[in-house]
Amino acid sequence: MTLTLTVSDEVRALAPGFTHVAIGAYGLVNGPSTAETSALLDDAARRLAVRLDGRAPHEDPHLAAWREMYTAFGSKPSRTRNSAEALAKRALSDAGLPRINVLVDVYNAISVAHLIPVGGEDIDHIQGAMRLVRATGDEDFVTVAGGEEAVEHPDAGEVVWRDDAGVTCRRWNWRQGPRTRLTEESVSAIFLLESLAPMPVADVESAGAELAELLEKFSPGAQITVHAPQ
Repeated sequence: MTLTLTVSDEVRALAPGFTHVAIGAYGLVNGPSTAETSALLDDAARRLAVRLDGRAPHEDPHLAAWREMYTAFGSKPSRTRNSAEALAKRALSDAGLPRINVLVDVYNAISVAHLIPVGGEDIDHIQGAMRLVRATGDEDFVTVAGGEEAVEHPDAGEVVWRDDAGVTCRRWNWRQGPRTRLTEESVSAIFLLESLAPMPVADVESAGAELAELLEKFSPGAQITVHAPQ
């Protein structure tokens, strides 16, 4: 399956400095977190601490740009943090980073080490093309609340990733829906690394290359394609 990703003109107008690198991966092997992925997350937390040098995550120029972007489309960045900032705060806390499964641990480690939002979607559960759009407010976002499936709707103007079935991730990269998340049974995935100015495009490419290397390491023989920044 060839997955198409597009960014709407409305989002481009809102965020002219937005760049994303997409990595398609087929023939993956996933499973429970391992000692090796746990060590990878611990190393990412150490790299983060060096990078921040005592600053709070939101004081990093790239994460500050994401806060400004969240405000621009009507979200409160101190309450609904972008995924990279949320993970960075977890990494610096006593609780540390969560251990989810091999694939999620790998992309979370890249996100924390590079302070860049990274997401992974199960291609086999995506319906049609994926698009980054500004929501009308009528779209369905299927999530889980209190152990039960629940349907929410994004705010009008909110930036969301969606496919033909509905929203897959709210507030750009704040919260992913369970339908397309990577589970231990996932074998095909699309990984998205998202950046805003002032992060140089070369830095996004470097993070993408590191992620691709890790995917090859943990899933030998997988077909992995890194697409040029867009």
